[in-house]
Amino acid sequence: MTQAPHEILSGIKAFVLDLDGTVFLSDRLLPGAIELVDYLKHSNIPFLFFTNNSSKHRGLYADKLNRLGLDVDENLIFTSGEATALFLREHFPHMQRIDLYGTPALEEEFMGHGFTLVTEHPQALVLGFDTTLTYAKLWRLCDGVRAGIPYFATHPDINCPLENGVMPDIGAMIAFVAASTGRNPDYVIGKPNPPVVSALMKRFRLRADQICMVGDRLYTDIALGQAGLRTVLVLSGETNKKDVPLSPFQPDLVVKNLKHLYTIIKNS
Repeated sequence: MTQAPHEILSGIKAFVLDLDGTVFLSDRLLPGAIELVDYLKHSNIPFLFFTNNSSKHRGLYADKLNRLGLDVDENLIFTSGEATALFLREHFPHMQRIDLYGTPALEEEFMGHGFTLVTEHPQALVLGFDTTLTYAKLWRLCDGVRAGIPYFATHPDINCPLENGVMPDIGAMIAFVAASTGRNPDYVIGKPNPPVVSALMKRFRLRADQICMVGDRLYTDIALGQAGLRTVLVLSGETNKKDVPLSPFQPDLVVKNLKHLYTIIKNS
């Protein structure tokens, strides 16, 4: 027997909301974002915005969300860039000299966590979603990867959804480096990988099955279901309904957008 949507969401004590393609597209807030966030706030249901996009830090995302009409504090935002910095500090505390491939915002993130950014004799290489990428930087990264320096990536996303299409994301950069060097990152931190699952469970102090991930991408957001999280796919971003049956990662629930999800939660 098929479960009703409210039954699928029963037992959920916290929600994690993806940003690009779920809460907004480019500079347009998507339907239901304000209603859902207000409902979660007023119902005292813990929630967190979590994006794999490491080109901005949480302060910039908070500014954007507030500009678009969502009243949120930056402490409610978690990025794969921050997750990577925390992962390195916890598991590789001796790696302080980082050759970082990312935007100025990601550089701020890492310096804020106490790392020293260098281009010579690094202890680790970190690849983020670098919209300032140049051929010279790619060449240097490939040289470092080929030399066997520990190599980390903030997330695996291949494309980033926009209002009128997509832009190449870090997954395309990883493929470029792999084609040149024959080597993939030693660790990829962002969704759906184990480091972020642990971070979310610690953040909420909940079991994985008490947390619901809401997002638009099957191989990152919905793949978190393999770690035990409940998952809701929104069709407002990258994924079309016809893509779902073809994916090895199946959502627990499919909704049109956050407005549809808000209606289900409100009426459950």
